Amino acid sequence: MELLELIKQNAKKHNMRIVLPEGYEERTIKAADIALEENLARIILLGDPAEIRTHASNLSLKNIHKAVIVDPRSHDKKDHYIEMMVELRKHKGMTREEASGLIEDPLYLGVLMIKNGDADGEVSGADHSTGDVLRPAFHYVKTSPGISVVSGAFIMILPDKTFGEDGILIFADGAVHPDPTDKELAEIVVATAHTTRAIAGFEPRIALLSFSTKGSAKHEMVDKVVNATRLAKEMAPDLLIDGELQADAALVEAIGQKKAPGSKIAGKANVLIFPNLESGNIAYKLVQRLAYAEAIGPILQGMAAPINDLSRGCSVSDIVSMIAITANQAAGKKNI
Repeated sequence: MELLELIKQNAKKHNMRIVLPEGYEERTIKAADIALEENLARIILLGDPAEIRTHASNLSLKNIHKAVIVDPRSHDKKDHYIEMMVELRKHKGMTREEASGLIEDPLYLGVLMIKNGDADGEVSGADHSTGDVLRPAFHYVKTSPGISVVSGAFIMILPDKTFGEDGILIFADGAVHPDPTDKELAEIVVATAHTTRAIAGFEPRIALLSFSTKGSAKHEMVDKVVNATRLAKEMAPDLLIDGELQADAALVEAIGQKKAPGSKIAGKANVLIFPNLESGNIAYKLVQRLAYAEAIGPILQGMAAPINDLSRGCSVSDIVSMIAITANQAAGKKNI
């Protein structure tokens, strides 16, 4: 079974509640209809109920009646969420008047629903910038315990099955954090391991990449990766982690055995952690184009609950896939 199909099959088992703040947006409504038809999740659409139903009727959608539709301007828990906002942000001077305005913004309402346990995850960004999507999440959902940084993972599906896990590799961070410290890089390792288990469904073998393998070069950039490897092992001693490794030593067994003899990861890595965003973003795009790999993501990780940001150029199928991925992340959070 193809990985994306497996992800969808797992999503059906979990029955998670996924909130879609952009309930007015055409691609989002179409994706919600497909997700409901395929039973990928229980869908919560935010927006004017009459407008959403009219839009669905005009698009000949058959399943929107199965969604929970919440009007940000008028719903039973509005006052409760306002009180939550004031309490959680009072140290920043949040007033009831300010909260009363913000709670009518679907992006804020979505994360308050998650914070209150009324939803398990969120998919948004078809009509909003990354900053707009993440700002409310940082304010109210925050990061997972022990994690201070949000990062973005890509699932890379290669035609050549000799690499990674039968041709599947997880790359991080290729989307969010420009230049993590050694501690932040270690946190990205741990977050990516959770993503690998929850979504890709295999045990991670994690290589922290560098231009050096086991001391072959001396530089402060290498030192960061060495320190991050040590910190990651301390944070999660159950994980298989090694670094610093060059990419060929991480991926090609003969080279790994030569450059890092005795390593349990060298030549066998299925998760690649890049030292900074620049290298991670370049690498995933090169592999996507030159190796004809399918790139799924970015999958945001490190949040206390899954909140995923779409590209504003996303397709309906992209949104459906991200709903399924978010459902798997949410289920994984419950099992940590």
